[in-house]
Amino acid sequence: MLEKLSPILPARDIAETQAFWQRLGFHTVYIDADYLLMKREGAEVHFFHHADLDPFKCDHGAYLRPSDINALDAEWAALGLPQTGIPRLERAADKPWGMRELALLDPGGNLIRAGQELPLG
Repeated sequence: MLEKLSPILPARDIAETQAFWQRLGFHTVYIDADYLLMKREGAEVHFFHHADLDPFKCDHGAYLRPSDINALDAEWAALGLPQTGIPRLERAADKPWGMRELALLDPGGNLIRAGQELPLG
């Protein structure tokens, strides 16, 4: 019955956010001065303009479930994003809760975790 859940995240600068997410492989579906909608395959993310957003205090985020976390990690690592600060990419690693996950912070400080279940055993 439920087919999709799409996060609506804050963006301090719509154009900067669009450019960043395009680098991640997303394409623009809709944009105006106050709103941005981007898609990549089955993933969809919306952004609303929040001029006073402090990226270091942002508490928004989403969880992405790719079919191949290692391929996504390699693709995003090739972009040369920093490992500290904002934006940043924390490379994929096995987690004790049974997931292999990466973490990405976009220019607004939105935390995007991406993960895939580890094989049992």
